[in-house]
Amino acid sequence: MERTGIRRIVALAVTALLAATLAACGGDGDTAAGGGGGGGGGQKWVVGVSNTLVGNGWREEMICSVKAEALASGKVSRVVVANRNGGPTEQIADLRSLISQGVNAIVVNPSDREKLNPVIKQAKDKGIVVVAVDQAVSAPEAYVATNDQVAYGRLGGEWLAKALGGKGNVVEMRGIAGVPADDDRHQGFTEALKQYPDVKVVKEVFTGWDFSKGGQQALDILNSSTKVDGIWTSGIDYTVVKAFQSLNKPYVPIVGADNNEFLNQLLTLNSKGLKGAAVTNPATIGGVGTSIALDVLEGKQVPREAQLTPQVWDYETGKDQLEQNYFADREPTYSSQVRVEPYTNYTPEQLFACKGPGE
Repeated sequence: MERTGIRRIVALAVTALLAATLAACGGDGDTAAGGGGGGGGGQKWVVGVSNTLVGNGWREEMICSVKAEALASGKVSRVVVANRNGGPTEQIADLRSLISQGVNAIVVNPSDREKLNPVIKQAKDKGIVVVAVDQAVSAPEAYVATNDQVAYGRLGGEWLAKALGGKGNVVEMRGIAGVPADDDRHQGFTEALKQYPDVKVVKEVFTGWDFSKGGQQALDILNSSTKVDGIWTSGIDYTVVKAFQSLNKPYVPIVGADNNEFLNQLLTLNSKGLKGAAVTNPATIGGVGTSIALDVLEGKQVPREAQLTPQVWDYETGKDQLEQNYFADREPTYSSQVRVEPYTNYTPEQLFACKGPGE
């Protein structure tokens, strides 16, 4: 055989060997965006998070729960966070940025039920799994994991009406106008009060889910001539209690969420006349969304919608729950329901650390 022929055979053999070696190594490292049906063989996913309300303790904990679940799963290489104040326009830009960064899944707390639909479809077309958490979107391509916000409003409204004996003037302290969760909670609250025609809403305000703003609004209302017999809040609660303290006014029944300081107030101020109810709305819904996204990426059959039913904790019927879920070393705004079974797998320590894979 000629020397040049031998060289060709050796070159071909080396090329084939290199190709086989590269193919064998191809499953290592981050995966490129390209949807589910994999995840085995050492592959790890990249998870994106989109949030448009910064400085809110509930939302920060939501992001921490995404990181904690990603870390605990052992299936994620990194978490990419898009976190800024804004509305649909800003969130659409953030979602496009996450898509361009090659994430495999996006956990999004949507700023609008409809306006994100086109970009969600763009993500799906690139094989990216999108899970909307806390608030629903109408995009058929998205998975949705929510706390039942209609039930949140209804259960709190029912508790308040009963606490007032079915009669009185109440204030409705809402969240952010136009946001799905606010619309749903208002719907539930309104439905509840239809059963109690002698309970009248005498004032409605939007707090922006800002505790300082809500506290100031409560001060203004209590300083006005408006007679107030009860207050329903969309989670801006402990600063409302402090407004009563600042003005040295007797408490009225107050409905809030499972914020850490509000639980403390319900426990410690009961003997001083505070009656209230905490309606659960776990921020760890972010971890739920992450768990769902990973299941979809691995090719599991997952329902399009998962909805968590709120619990109502008050001193009379749920003192044990208040005590079990109050954490003295956590911030006032900390959402106290740490785990959500059967979805989340992280430890409380992993959640509190707020560190994702590689951080």
